[in-house]
Amino acid sequence: MFELIVFYFYPMKTLGTLRQQYLLELATIYDQDEILSLFNIVTEHLLGYTRTQVSMNLQTDINDGTTAKFEKFLQQLKSGRPVQHIIGKAPFYGLEFIVSEDTLIPRPETEELVDLIIKENNTSPELQIIDIGTGTGCIAISLKKNLSQAEISAVDISPEAIAIARQNSNNNESPVNFRCLDILEWNLVFADSELFDIIVSNPPYITQQEKNDMHRNVLQFEPHTALFVEDSAPLLFYDHIASFALKHLKKEGTLYFEINQYLAKETQDLLFKKGFSEVKVLNDINGVPRMIKASKFNSR
Repeated sequence: MFELIVFYFYPMKTLGTLRQQYLLELATIYDQDEILSLFNIVTEHLLGYTRTQVSMNLQTDINDGTTAKFEKFLQQLKSGRPVQHIIGKAPFYGLEFIVSEDTLIPRPETEELVDLIIKENNTSPELQIIDIGTGTGCIAISLKKNLSQAEISAVDISPEAIAIARQNSNNNESPVNFRCLDILEWNLVFADSELFDIIVSNPPYITQQEKNDMHRNVLQFEPHTALFVEDSAPLLFYDHIASFALKHLKKEGTLYFEINQYLAKETQDLLFKKGFSEVKVLNDINGVPRMIKASKFNSR
């Protein structure tokens, strides 16, 4: 008597099958375009494919080991965890930055602020620049990479963020002087002799009211101290940093801010009231008021 043994062979999943799995299982969390973007980021990380190569290789079989990695990433994405935290890095202005839950994930909007500063100052030698609330160090490091003669300092209240920023500085071979301090107490920690040509900051500016409209992957996984302010004092950091700039900005120096688009006029008015003579609100690529440039004296 012979016993019949049946073996079942399951075909390997293709890249297209995995993409469809992502689209189905993440549909309650993200819209389709966002899911496709997440899938492309994961695929680039695991396979090295560009977005175009993903589209050209949808029929490619993916081995079991790599499929397991795709599915592990999928489970973490379903929890709402940002893909940048899962892979441990994020791109910014052509560079790569380590990220963690102790740092704000670099945003494309902030690249426009960096680009503005570089274009307006790329012929100025030996600039003294300070980045306030540096997080991953993306602003300071990108400026140093592109304004190599500048001496750049960066500060943050979080020692964990400063540790990440130092790693990013080393990885990108862009030396920055990092300091851990609370900018709200700037008058206690900066010497009168410390003067800067450029002061730049992307401070916390999201109000508690706006928090209700934010995605859970931001609310649960990114540091609230880097994002949110109380509704009663939405311009708290702009106020203190402007006061710092009045004391520590050189005569011909410039203050650059990323701003809350809904408080652009209020931020501009604050800077005029503080004593800045020239304050320009600048739109981003989408026509949204995203940046402010201010100086103590008119350039005319």
